[in-house]
Amino acid sequence: LAKCTAGMVVKASRDESSPYAAMQCGFRTANDLKDKGIRGIHIKVRAPGGNKSQTPGPGAQACIRALARSGLQVGRIEEVTPKSHDHCRRKGGHRGRRV
Repeated sequence: LAKCTAGMVVKASRDESSPYAAMQCGFRTANDLKDKGIRGIHIKVRAPGGNKSQTPGPGAQACIRALARSGLQVGRIEEVTPKSHDHCRRKGGHRGRRV
């Protein structure tokens, strides 16, 4: 229905993972949805999951807040991160990531 990426709203690639970019995406998506006549939404939050990070990135909260402030009715906020049951071996090798 509506889609926006951080690269569409900020110029520098280092700003793509920022809460500001997520907030701008939220407002732009909300405006697109309102133009199509949609008044209410359900939000699904997803982190990388698996054997990667189980917590959403820095922009998730900012995006949800922007969607709620824009006048859309928020039904439910659901966390749909894929959980590993007995996961694959994590990358990094025998001695781990040496920094």
